[in-house]
Amino acid sequence: MEQSRINQGENPLGYKPVGHLLMQFALPAIVAMLVNSIYNIVDQIFIGQGVGYLGNAATTIAFPIVTIILAISTLLGAGGSAFAAIKLGERNEEVADKTLGTVFLVTLAASMIVMAVGFPLMTPMLRIFGATDNTMEYARQYTSIILLGTPFNMLSVVLSNMARTDGSPALSMYAILVGAALNTVLDPIYIFVFHWGVTGAAIATITSQIISAVVLVLYFVYKGKHMRLHKNSLRIDGDICKMALPLGISSGITQVASTILQVVMNNSLVYYGNKTDIGGDVALSAMGVVNKIGMILISICIGIGIGSQPILGFNKGANQPKRVRKTYLTAAVAATSVALTGCLACQLFPSQILSLFGTEDVQFTQFAIRCLKVYMLGIFTAGFQVVTTSYFQSTGQPLKASILSMLRQLLLLIPLILILPLSFGLEGILYAGPVADITSMVIVSQFVLYEMRKLNRLCKES
Repeated sequence: MEQSRINQGENPLGYKPVGHLLMQFALPAIVAMLVNSIYNIVDQIFIGQGVGYLGNAATTIAFPIVTIILAISTLLGAGGSAFAAIKLGERNEEVADKTLGTVFLVTLAASMIVMAVGFPLMTPMLRIFGATDNTMEYARQYTSIILLGTPFNMLSVVLSNMARTDGSPALSMYAILVGAALNTVLDPIYIFVFHWGVTGAAIATITSQIISAVVLVLYFVYKGKHMRLHKNSLRIDGDICKMALPLGISSGITQVASTILQVVMNNSLVYYGNKTDIGGDVALSAMGVVNKIGMILISICIGIGIGSQPILGFNKGANQPKRVRKTYLTAAVAATSVALTGCLACQLFPSQILSLFGTEDVQFTQFAIRCLKVYMLGIFTAGFQVVTTSYFQSTGQPLKASILSMLRQLLLLIPLILILPLSFGLEGILYAGPVADITSMVIVSQFVLYEMRKLNRLCKES
């Protein structure tokens, strides 16, 4: 039966078992997301060992700029892939093909704008992001190289999303995996052999991004299954932009919120850290490491959410509510299991985890352990929230997805970081994390209950 469907040209997203499809699409997405996180984690580990905690603090300061680049990339990639998936479900491959070309050109244009704005404003931005006299030079070295690689960074993110929707989830994984392997090899060479410090770490990172982008571009030029980059598709279609980009707004908002959060967090850590014996630079570096660890867990959950999107979008377009419901529930359970396991690891093995990032400073290590145990206490809620946001995004409900994207970071965590330290000092910043996580989980649950009732009704009618 399955073979006959393939022969008739039916898309397997519409009939293969949901569990099998989710594994097929989520595993490469998880690996790709982890590798993206590992770019930063590997830099942090080698910089911590080769430069010290001031080097790690500098990469934490530069991270909002990395996040801005990622915000634009995910807006374009998630929006384009969600719209293309729905069109493929409607059997409209021509529009899906045009969507790829539109997103490709808009990505290149956006990357040029980012560089044109980023270089002249680099120093004032780094000051806003928490740079001190001790860390400014390191931050400038790292950021200037990262900005040079913006077009390749953005293309690798955008085209990875489009490749999954095109039915090649493994390709996006392999493209990024090759780059990551190169990054891991080059980092110690540039830092320890050539003594290039944070500059070497940044060069290694953008080299890996170049490799990933080239592999993905070549795929869409020569091997695309449902979408290709060719002369007829390489034009910006305004109507597609109007319909596709809103579907990616929630992903972009998530990254913009991360940037604002990072700015508020960095400055609060420096301010309240300097009021203690710990010191602002140590507090900043320790929280930067903890956030990178959290990024690994979140990346796995995001990978599950991304893996579910082509299945959700296609079956939404094909009017199969039972498959939509089953895909969401399966993804939510998987992501929650991962987040809960990670939360337990942070509570039980904090010193072992943090030892990877250098132990030359006792104050740094002690405060980092405290950060990891307290700030990550509510991380078990992350999987459920990430998958729910992905669900609304991929089923064509951008307003709900955008609200949920803003909820934890922008509407809850940032105000809590500003308010709680007024009474509890530096400790208040740490406790803001679990309070925001658990509160947002309760609110997201209300959205899910309403959506499940609607899906159950549609399932009975179908």
